[in-house]
Amino acid sequence: MRDPYSVLGLSPGASEEDVKKAYRELARKYHPDNYHENPLADLASEKMKEINEAYDTITKGGASSGYSGGSYSSAGYSGEYAAVRAAINSGDLDYAESLLQSSPNGGAEWNFLMGSLYYRRGWLSEAQQYFRIAVQMEPGNMEYRQAMQRMNTGGSPYRPNGYGVPANRDCDMCDICSALMCANLCCRCG
Repeated sequence: MRDPYSVLGLSPGASEEDVKKAYRELARKYHPDNYHENPLADLASEKMKEINEAYDTITKGGASSGYSGGSYSSAGYSGEYAAVRAAINSGDLDYAESLLQSSPNGGAEWNFLMGSLYYRRGWLSEAQQYFRIAVQMEPGNMEYRQAMQRMNTGGSPYRPNGYGVPANRDCDMCDICSALMCANLCCRCG
């Protein structure tokens, strides 16, 4: 993710009011509703996603900033972890790792995000270790438990949009289809 202040066209010392004003102006300009049936609709949606992530990062995990375009909402998370989640969601794993490594906190969320980062890199045994630590530290946290469970069953443990709705239904359907194909082969061989 680019520097959130530059995304909003601000300098790093901008006031809260300046941040809100810049966000509102950009949201009016790039909101996807303005590009209905326009060839630039996808581009506007991506720009709006970037604007929302920048605003959420600057406001340090405050309430979600409106249209998300399917992007991860950082509502309820501290600023540094909102930025890490946004970086993981956008695929900027080096930036996410640098944020995590510079954070002195080795708490449950830190371990969960490190596990998510390693999972995205394909380092599955390391990811599993971090998920296990996160669950041990906060056994009541459903996000951590579900990530560990999905990791153990071969699914994707990190879902940037949460666990209420699968992030990619196609993969879940592939798992079902694969199981049915294997069962069919077993029946034919027996």
